[in-house]
Amino acid sequence: MVGKATISVLILALLLLTTSIFIATVDLRSYLYPILSPRPGGRFPCSTGGGPLMVYMYDLPRRFHVGMLRRRSPVDESPVTGENLPPWPSNSGLKKQHSVEYWMMASLLYDGGGGNETREAVRVWDPEMADAFFVPFFSSLSFNTHGHNMTDPDTEFDRQLQIDILKILRESKYWQRSGGRDHVIPMHHPNAFRFFREQVNTSILIVADFGRYPKEISNLRKDVVAPYVHVVDSFTDDNSPDPYESRTTLLFFRGRTIRKDEGIVRAKLAKLLAGYDDVIYEQSFASGANIKASTQGMRSSKFCLHPAGDTPSSCRLFDAIMSHCVPVIVSDQIELPYEDEIDYTQFSIFFSDKEALEPGYMIGQLRQIPKERWVEMWRHLKYISHHYEFQYPPKKGDAIDMLWRQVKHKLPRANLDVHRSRRLKVPDWWDHRR
Repeated sequence: MVGKATISVLILALLLLTTSIFIATVDLRSYLYPILSPRPGGRFPCSTGGGPLMVYMYDLPRRFHVGMLRRRSPVDESPVTGENLPPWPSNSGLKKQHSVEYWMMASLLYDGGGGNETREAVRVWDPEMADAFFVPFFSSLSFNTHGHNMTDPDTEFDRQLQIDILKILRESKYWQRSGGRDHVIPMHHPNAFRFFREQVNTSILIVADFGRYPKEISNLRKDVVAPYVHVVDSFTDDNSPDPYESRTTLLFFRGRTIRKDEGIVRAKLAKLLAGYDDVIYEQSFASGANIKASTQGMRSSKFCLHPAGDTPSSCRLFDAIMSHCVPVIVSDQIELPYEDEIDYTQFSIFFSDKEALEPGYMIGQLRQIPKERWVEMWRHLKYISHHYEFQYPPKKGDAIDMLWRQVKHKLPRANLDVHRSRRLKVPDWWDHRR
């Protein structure tokens, strides 16, 4: 009896299901689609929404990256891992400020150390599972290493590396599939990759600013602005009970004021600020002693000046942030890192070139800022400074974690461009609209 009852129930359920399908109240395709549907590229659309960014890193020979860190060491072609990654040289001086490429590569080599901390990007070994592709070519270090004065004969090594990396990319089916739009290429030094930039102009470039790029090559719509790596030490014990009074210098600047292609604003500011007793404005050249002096000067100053030079931005802005010295930014064309998430007006003061060059105006405005307002900005600097920290092992919310999040924000536009390019039969009408 039990067996006959079971069979009767099954027959009744089958009849109900068949009737539902016939009158279209149940669509089996909605249940079978995840199993039967193809998965082009190995990923479902919009798969980057909640989880970490899945990044495939090209396996390049060491001469493209860490081989430049130890040029006099014996040739080593073993794979680079988190365990054998050479540390960034402590004696690299100002080369460090453009070392974003190194820290991005290091973050992908890090295996997590067994912790549970969620990161913005993780490495995948299967390119079919990747949301983005990272090209670990140290183009900034290549420029600084191989003839950085632009006329050195060794600059041919830099040019040849660029030729070789382009050959590797063009032969990659993943580059061909997207036209390079989902590829991430660090290009932080303003002269990095200078010979063949136009041939990677569709990729997501990691830049310091747009001062030396035509908009057809690099622009805010597709690229990521990265902070300079600070060269002064982080101010980790800034716990003065009265920081406003303990910082006796009103405004501090130490840097080159006369330089080839230097902007005229910086030179004029040197003359305008020369007569103030509580303002330090000094010309200096890169050296260990001057970096130490800059550290001390920033930590004992209320405001740190950041005038535009031969490019809109520079390392000293981020040195100021790490020193909890309120930045005073004089640059009409500067673009800032993470600005979709961070409001720089909460901890920085901005002047146009015209305002800064009006005698007495800038100093007068700084003197009028109440102590309470300055202390509020100082506290905000302490709160956000970890977002500008480059380190290995990486940490949640540090500079590289923030940069990968910025890359993630750029990918929807990159995917839109890829999908449109695949179906367009004529040149894109949008670019030629009136």
